[in-house]
Amino acid sequence: MSNVNVEKSEASIRISITGRFDFNLLQEFRDAYSNETDSSCHYTIDLAQTDYIDSSALGMLLNMKNHLGAEDRQIDIKNCQPNLIKIFSIAHFDKKFNFI
Repeated sequence: MSNVNVEKSEASIRISITGRFDFNLLQEFRDAYSNETDSSCHYTIDLAQTDYIDSSALGMLLNMKNHLGAEDRQIDIKNCQPNLIKIFSIAHFDKKFNFI
C-alpha cells in the first residue's frame, strides 16, 4: 500500500500522506504533483493520517511550492496533529501555506 494517495477532481488535487512523511516518500510525493499542467488547480495536503514529519518533508513541501510556481497560489495543509502544527509553526510554514 502506498503512503501517498492522490485524489484528483476537475479543479483540485488532494494529496494524503499516511504514516511517516519523510525522505522515503520523496519520489512518490514528487510524482503526485510534478506532471500536472493545470496552473489553476488547487492543491490540498491532507495530514490526517500522518504521525511524523522530518526536515526532508518540509523541504518536499517547499519544492512542491516552487515547482508549481505557487508564490501566489494557495496550497492548503489540513488535518494536522498538534505535534505537526508545532513543527510547522517553528519552521514558519504558517507564512507559506494555508493551514485549515
